[in-house]
Amino acid sequence: MNIHEANAAKILEGTRKRNRRLHIVIALLLMLMILLSLCMMTYGNTVYSLSHVWNVLQGIEEEGSFTILTLRLPRLLSGILAGFAFGIAGSVFQTMLHNPLANPNILGITSASSAGAVFCILVLQAGYTAQFTGSILAAVITAGLIYGLSRVRRYTTGRLILIGIGFQAMMNAAINYMMLIGNENDIASAMRWMSGSLNGATMASIAPLAVSVMLLTPVILASSRRLQILELGDESAISLGSDPAKARAVLMLSTVVLTAVASAATGPIAFVAFLSGPIGRKLAGYGSCSPLPGGLFGIVLVLASDLLGQYAFEIRFPVGVITGLLGAPYLIWLLIRMNKRGEF
Repeated sequence: MNIHEANAAKILEGTRKRNRRLHIVIALLLMLMILLSLCMMTYGNTVYSLSHVWNVLQGIEEEGSFTILTLRLPRLLSGILAGFAFGIAGSVFQTMLHNPLANPNILGITSASSAGAVFCILVLQAGYTAQFTGSILAAVITAGLIYGLSRVRRYTTGRLILIGIGFQAMMNAAINYMMLIGNENDIASAMRWMSGSLNGATMASIAPLAVSVMLLTPVILASSRRLQILELGDESAISLGSDPAKARAVLMLSTVVLTAVASAATGPIAFVAFLSGPIGRKLAGYGSCSPLPGGLFGIVLVLASDLLGQYAFEIRFPVGVITGLLGAPYLIWLLIRMNKRGEF
């Protein structure tokens, strides 16, 4: 065996090991997701057996059917869909922009979504449909502005991140202003929405999110190979026959829409996109660019945080409060680590 054959064999063996580790991580995260799902469906003020829950899901009229089908099932599905959407979006952003701070929260996309919804609640005093639509439109328009401004003269990821941070500050200022001038009766509703919560989820309210996840996830997963090429830089991507601007636009549009719809459905659940990407990638191994582990970890994070917020304390907290408590220390640690490395 010559040196070229030996190198090819090593590369092939390394690829097999990465794929094996990726499959194991996905299987473990799926098992954890199923376990947490069973806990959410059976545990609460009233504890039901698995057989009881299964009978209700099959359509058999049992005691607690309303609680299981109307309260717990939509809440569970909302947590799964939103966690996956935020997680996979954060994973794509961080990989595509080569920066662990790059995620929809930091770039101002979720803040824009919040501003759109708060505007509909406090200024227009509109219903849920208008809030949902306003949230999505605000996020998509803001993402387009950020991406367009970052491409003036010459595109750089640093410029995109700085512009995104600027938009985040502007949107947060707009939210604070609307909270000051808004009707006192509507402020409580806006605050509940902004905290990120699975309360009040219904099958009708999560239907657009389910459709978005089913349509956009295959697009994102199919583009994961382009994501790996983008990590090499634009010049290397062009030399390999890829159009980095087109690939970046497709990935960004898909993840922005997914984030916007998830934010409109549950509110901006803090730090899920920020935490899920790097943790999912570390579990799968840094040689893997698949965003799937990040999406699955987002589900686990949201479901676990919701269980903690509902039952671990005397007062029930929205899921966004718990994820915020978990994410803030990680952000501080990451900033300190990046500062020591001289990455600022």
